[in-house]
Amino acid sequence: MIIELIIALIIGVMAGTFTGLFPGIHINLVATLLISSSLISLVSPLTAVIFIVAMSITHTFLDFIPSIYLGAPQEDSFLSILPGHQLLKEGRGHEAVVLTLYGSIFALPVILIFTPIFVFILPMIYGLVALIMPFILIFISLFLIFREENIFSSFLVFALSGLLGLLTFNLPIKEPLMPLLTGLFGVSALFISIKNKSGMEKQKELSLKEIKLTKNEFGKACSAAIISSPFCSFLPGIGSGHAAVIGSELIEQNNKSFLFLVGSLNTIVMGLSFVTAYVIQKTRTGSATIIQEILTKITFQNLMVILLIIILSSLFAFFIGLYISKKASTVLNKISYRLLSIVTLVVLISLTLIFSNFLGLTVLITGASIGAFCILSNSRRINLMGCLLIPTIIYYLF
Repeated sequence: MIIELIIALIIGVMAGTFTGLFPGIHINLVATLLISSSLISLVSPLTAVIFIVAMSITHTFLDFIPSIYLGAPQEDSFLSILPGHQLLKEGRGHEAVVLTLYGSIFALPVILIFTPIFVFILPMIYGLVALIMPFILIFISLFLIFREENIFSSFLVFALSGLLGLLTFNLPIKEPLMPLLTGLFGVSALFISIKNKSGMEKQKELSLKEIKLTKNEFGKACSAAIISSPFCSFLPGIGSGHAAVIGSELIEQNNKSFLFLVGSLNTIVMGLSFVTAYVIQKTRTGSATIIQEILTKITFQNLMVILLIIILSSLFAFFIGLYISKKASTVLNKISYRLLSIVTLVVLISLTLIFSNFLGLTVLITGASIGAFCILSNSRRINLMGCLLIPTIIYYLF
């Protein structure tokens, strides 16, 4: 039995590495295929749960690599493109990835600390927080817009991306987040880089000792993660992207601390979603939903096993992420950045056609246009978060 569980852990880490590195192959897709196939009947429920948890946590560590190196965002890593792309062009792509890995490792003690807090407090406050959440998001949205120098351009970017988000989620598009986020955050930046013939400095291979945050940067990133992540870990429709917006607007971040922040939030939200499923029997991630389907009811013993697997898979994922990032950094020094951008653009369009059909391609092109307008109008790209904020606000209000 122990050997079966260890094998499930290792295979889960391998699967999470695959889904993390290949945009369009989401953990929910792999988990759903597992449930719908006859494979699930060949193993114990606990074995299947270990596989899903290990895959999900590993995915949160590694999905920043394609986002930063290729500008190919996934559902939970798209905000890393903003500062990550800037560091990449300065020859600091590996540093950008390592900062997200540091953040994901920092998530472990946060998850362990918040677990007993969730167990005792969440049942009492869940209803109240759900009622006030849309008003918190409205405040954040207005704050995003009115802190800009050009309020009209920022409002236009926020509103257009929000309208596109509403349309996308109400159209018959498979994997709607893929073309939406890829267009707004990925393709727009790639297109402008190709058009302007932007170059990239030689990638630097820094050691872990050389990649670090100052005490001030670390304190700001940690505080923002601790303040924003709990709300986004149990409310439906609120993800790590929302948490990053809330955290970064409450406590201002620079590029390095923001990467640490989004890395930590990605893992915290996933880890605490399993705790939420145990405490209030409600799920806010696909992985937690599937685990609840497998176990019917998550027990305290199940939760302890899940927490152990989160720790073990995180350690594996951290070192896998370091290794792959170093290799990717070395490869980038041998090829043309413009050629890489063109190839990546073609791949993203192809993936959109494969996973989201022609309607998805329309969303991709529209999103790229809005994203390009955002960049050219000198609006902060965080305003593109309207694509998720506006649909979420409407979801809660109506």
